[in-house]
Amino acid sequence: MRQKITLTILLLLICFLGYAQNGSIVGKILDKEMNNDPLPFSNISIKGTTKGTTSDLDGLYQITEVEPGTYTLVVSFVGYKTQEIPNVVVNAGKITTVDVILAVNAASLDAIVITATTRKISEAATLLEQKKSKDIKQIIGAEELARKGVSDAAGAVTKISGVSKQEGSSNVYVRGLGDRYLNTTFNGLPLPSNDINKKNIELSLFASDVIENVSISKAYSGKQYGDFAAGNVNINSKDYKGKGSLEAFAGTSVNTNAIGENFVKSEGSGFFGDYARHKQNPFAVILSHGVDPEDVSVPINITFGISGGKSWDFENDSRLSVFGTVSFENGYEYRRGEATDFTTVEKKAFQDAEEFEYSTTTTAMGTLNYKIDDKNKLKFNSLFVNSSTNEVGYFGIDGKGRNRDAILNTDEGFYQMNAQFDQNQVFVNQLIGNHKNDKIEIDWAAGYNLVYAKQPDRKRISIENYQFALDNDASTNPTFFSNVAFDNQRYFQDIDDTEFNGRVNLAYNVNENFKLNLGYNGRSKERNFENIRYGYDIVDSDFAITDVNNLNSIFNIGNFNSDGGAIYDIKVINSIPDLGNTNRPGLAENTYTGNLDLFAGYADAEIKSEKWLIVPGIRFESFDQSIAYDVINLGNNGNSSRSAYENFILPSLNVKYELTEEQNIRFSASRTVSLPEFKETAPFVYIDVTNRIGGNPDLLGATDASFINVSDKSYSNVINIDLKYEWFFGKGEIFSVSAFGKQISDPVNRVVAFDATGTQRYFRTGEKANVYGVEFEFRKNLLQNEDEETLLSAGLNTTIMHTKQDLYNEIAGTYSVSFRENEEQLQGASPFIINADVSYSPTFGNYKPTGNLVFSYFSDRIDALGSGQLGNIIEKGVPTLDFILKNKITENFEVNFSIKNILNPDIKFVRETSGGDVLVTSTNGKGVSGFDRGRNIGFQLKYKF
Repeated sequence: MRQKITLTILLLLICFLGYAQNGSIVGKILDKEMNNDPLPFSNISIKGTTKGTTSDLDGLYQITEVEPGTYTLVVSFVGYKTQEIPNVVVNAGKITTVDVILAVNAASLDAIVITATTRKISEAATLLEQKKSKDIKQIIGAEELARKGVSDAAGAVTKISGVSKQEGSSNVYVRGLGDRYLNTTFNGLPLPSNDINKKNIELSLFASDVIENVSISKAYSGKQYGDFAAGNVNINSKDYKGKGSLEAFAGTSVNTNAIGENFVKSEGSGFFGDYARHKQNPFAVILSHGVDPEDVSVPINITFGISGGKSWDFENDSRLSVFGTVSFENGYEYRRGEATDFTTVEKKAFQDAEEFEYSTTTTAMGTLNYKIDDKNKLKFNSLFVNSSTNEVGYFGIDGKGRNRDAILNTDEGFYQMNAQFDQNQVFVNQLIGNHKNDKIEIDWAAGYNLVYAKQPDRKRISIENYQFALDNDASTNPTFFSNVAFDNQRYFQDIDDTEFNGRVNLAYNVNENFKLNLGYNGRSKERNFENIRYGYDIVDSDFAITDVNNLNSIFNIGNFNSDGGAIYDIKVINSIPDLGNTNRPGLAENTYTGNLDLFAGYADAEIKSEKWLIVPGIRFESFDQSIAYDVINLGNNGNSSRSAYENFILPSLNVKYELTEEQNIRFSASRTVSLPEFKETAPFVYIDVTNRIGGNPDLLGATDASFINVSDKSYSNVINIDLKYEWFFGKGEIFSVSAFGKQISDPVNRVVAFDATGTQRYFRTGEKANVYGVEFEFRKNLLQNEDEETLLSAGLNTTIMHTKQDLYNEIAGTYSVSFRENEEQLQGASPFIINADVSYSPTFGNYKPTGNLVFSYFSDRIDALGSGQLGNIIEKGVPTLDFILKNKITENFEVNFSIKNILNPDIKFVRETSGGDVLVTSTNGKGVSGFDRGRNIGFQLKYKF
């Protein structure tokens, strides 16, 4: 026995000594193309042996148990120059460190996008950037967007925890806070809004073919504008580095609701969302064009596009790269539901209404990258987006529409037709530079944005006794409802935005553990708005409408201003001097001009230790905003102006502690502000079929002694606190949980006035609001093949929130409201949000299909606060389920299939009343409520040349 024990100990000692005689090789692989960022998943091997490994998310690697000797290390990554490092000496019991910087091998690539670019858009790369960031952010890249069948940036952000999108609209909510609390940037520079009723640009305008990744920063840092509460959405545009590539795609889809309908659209717009009459006088348009919608042959959606790029290498390691993409998509949607205008009582109600919508998006982007050398880079980016929405609504199609103000019959037969075309053109131009040496890095950018948002020639016709149009009795006919001249009208609206913006950041690396950032950014923005209405004043109140589908036979120049036989006159509110307001062109009815100047300087320090990253920062920001308006709804007070000037000191603190190489704990605290928008302060009222919305100049502050609970406050103060744990436990895998809290002083809410009009306006409704919540995110690869490629993966993120704000009993200012409750949830906040997806990617030779099931849900939330005895308007929760099948037939050819909105839920807005919920429409939604959107079944072909 002793001999056996002695032999065992001896063998263990020999093994231990043998192991102790071996050494190891460790190091870091860096990416020259990405400013020496870590290059994960690169291959490292010892030449002539079977020993090797791959780098982790931080680019780190380790090869253990290497016998003493001299070796050649081979480092490779697809699309990069393979490097052989000779004379790597390994000593017994020692660690040999070898760091390697890989550069792109453009000559070896024939017709594929260089891996340096694809790496930036991969799920693993976005998680790496999320892990290494100094503040709390979440990122979704183009690879994940494609896998989940996401077609635009609006769909992208809804896959991030704590984010939801309003169905039937482009409104995005982050942590329960909506449009006014968000910011949107493109390559880090501000973007203008394309819609008068929104602060932020519609994210759906950014098609996935221009997106490299989309990120949401939920914690504030001084580099960002101080107008920050919910977060900042940043869209990074695609770049290109490679010898040459060309990719084309085409697809088609149908909406199950639209395909069986006799589809119509408003007259005057083209197939690609263009309109040829913008430069014509509106009065001339009315005289020469009718009101009837046009028939559409077959409502089948199409999409197509092409993108490509090329790089040229020059001496001294310089490179010029170009990338361009153009795409077009359209969509047909049919909605049938109810439309009710309910204030203190029912004002108008259409229990049966339908809407036809034809939408288009044309996107073109060009990018020019010039790498002067390893230390100097320039980039020019130009983006053009043309989007349009063409809606035709018929309200009261069953002949049972009700109108409290009807002349002939208040209980039935009221009917309205509304046909409108909206076109938005966005031009974004950016010049970006990066320059660095051993200690200093300068990053700068300048931008110039233009937006043209037009609603040309909206037609609205009102009819009484419409039930007579549905019977077969030729002796009974409907007539025009003409209580005032503008019950039948043509409406024209123009908006243009101009903005200059820029930033510069100087980073000084004092040493490995201390970095100082000094910077400046600013923006100067101007908006001009005007609208004009022309009303059809029906001369004969008993005029019989024999064919409700042929109104052009009535509204034409032959029936206008005829001697003794006129059917109608044309009225305008604001007449040209000496011309009168009847049958003559007029001047704009409402106008406003808004100006905003924001200029700021900031400083922060990045203090590092072995485990800690501490980033204290401070920002000094100057805010100057004014609005000058001339509107009709304020009477003698309608021609006026308001302005506000403030200086802010905004401190921030971001802390990251590395528990391990894969796990972080983050903490963030900051003070920010929330600033009013032009659309919130301009008192112009937009009147839709069943709702009205306008601004409130008191948001810029007021000093009238007779006002109640209206102060000279022009901003909301916001305190933000975040605590987050994150664990990056594998390639593309993450587990995180975070808690957050916000306190908003003088919060702004959209409120429905307790009066006959029920106009929705914006008010500072109380002293403070509190938001508390918990977020959870989990992504896991469930099955992998022998090459460690993911076969089955799943992701889940969810947010649970609690919000509470206090409410004043009464607000009396330029406009007045009162509240029956002294506290309420925050407008736009969903107590519960969930996003989930499952992906399966088997391989059958060259055939590599990927099936994705994507689910999202948000619970009920307040769409607008009720005032007086009015209850709130509630947006009911909506579940969404999509299935996307991507079929990679060959390396270059894909055939893809999708079914969107599988559950096809009802989209509802309800007014809370003492007698129960009443279905109503929303200024944030569509013209009808209680509708389903139908399922979209699509097919796409894609080929890479």
